[in-house]
Amino acid sequence: MLEHAAREAIAGLKGAGIDFVSGLPDGWQRNLHELIADDPDFRYVPVCNEGVGFSVCAGAWLGGRKPVLIMENSGLRVAAEYIARISLGAGVPVTLMLSYRGDIGETEHWGIPHGIVVEPLLDALRIKYQIVRDPADLRQAIVRAHRLSEAQLHPAAVLVSGSCIWED
Repeated sequence: MLEHAAREAIAGLKGAGIDFVSGLPDGWQRNLHELIADDPDFRYVPVCNEGVGFSVCAGAWLGGRKPVLIMENSGLRVAAEYIARISLGAGVPVTLMLSYRGDIGETEHWGIPHGIVVEPLLDALRIKYQIVRDPADLRQAIVRAHRLSEAQLHPAAVLVSGSCIWED
């Protein structure tokens, strides 16, 4: 993630009142994970897979925290079973922030399938989402996604791509 976009993401997380972050660092958002880990305003828990990350966030919410799970969009497939069981079944809000591999501008062939399945999977899980390609929109998108997640007691997602990730 470009540095100015990472700063906007941090501001959005803080603006939303998020105080607990879990995730599996990916190439595009690694620096965001590092900034969060170094920031005393967040409790950061790195995980070995995204399903565990969702479960950890759910537990944090049950303990009174405001969680976000940060991952590559491919991780949504791993987390889908946990999201279905925990959020569809019990109503647990976790804000999701996903790098959007396979979006317009993707440079790696292996990223294309991630882009093909992410939006249909979000729809199948009934997760409302916003695609953010401009860093100027990132802060507000995170705040709105978190607000919706808490209001509906179900995840909401921000897909991060475009000028947030690479220089055009």
